Amino acid sequence: MDELKPQLEERRKMVDEKATKYRTLRDECNENSKKFTATRNEMNGEVRELIVQVREQREIREQMNEIVREKKSIRLEANKKVREAKDALNEAKGPEAAPQRDEGRRGRRDRPDTIHSLRRELIRLENEFEMGRHTGKNETKVMKRMKEISAKIQKMKFSEDSNTDLKESREALRIAMEAQETAHAAVEQAAEAAQEAHDLMLQWNKEVDNQREKAESAHRKLRTSKKEADKNHRAYIVSLRCLHSIQDMLRAMRGASAGAGQRPNARVEVQDLMGKLMSGETLSTDELMQLQRYD
Repeated sequence: MDELKPQLEERRKMVDEKATKYRTLRDECNENSKKFTATRNEMNGEVRELIVQVREQREIREQMNEIVREKKSIRLEANKKVREAKDALNEAKGPEAAPQRDEGRRGRRDRPDTIHSLRRELIRLENEFEMGRHTGKNETKVMKRMKEISAKIQKMKFSEDSNTDLKESREALRIAMEAQETAHAAVEQAAEAAQEAHDLMLQWNKEVDNQREKAESAHRKLRTSKKEADKNHRAYIVSLRCLHSIQDMLRAMRGASAGAGQRPNARVEVQDLMGKLMSGETLSTDELMQLQRYD
């Protein structure tokens, strides 16, 4: 029997070291589980907040799209009024001002002169004259043509100014075109706001996906950490049982040598602690150490 004691002592030390190692690993895994739980909960909280932002931007986008539709309807009506004003202006100018639809060079030459077309020709000739493209006899010819154009413009302006219907038609066209421009600007502004809300919604959506992935990653790590903690806890329990069995044998051997029995109170106390541990109760550090020091 004395020959078994050194072997049992060696085994007891080995099992005690394993129990300590498993307890340490279990505690580390439990600490990691707490960290992963906090990270997961934090990420899930951010996801919920971001989803609220996504919904708000979606609502803004839908509201702005509705405004865009309304503004487009107003612009469409403004475009109609511009066309009507142009038709009224052409009618006030007379049949000679009606737009020609002949194709080719001859058709362009047959079109009647307007103040706008004459001014455009005058500006072209002035630019060419300044660049020195017309010299000699051609210079005299161009100068004469420029004077004719200026005189024709003045005559046409005088004629139009004396035509009350034409003046009113021009004013109506100007007002209609201003309304058209205002309506178009309103459409673009609403469309831009809708696009900004849409882009921001997509940005928040992407951030939701990123934060959700982080939360899921933390949850996966949490599950792995819990599994590791459970595995190390089971190994710790097995180590404690082995340790107690060895200690019981050593105590019995010492008791037999001394002629005395083992201490029942210590055994009962250890059994109580093991019962708590097996039922899932949390033991203090001192109680855990007592389980390993049981002798």
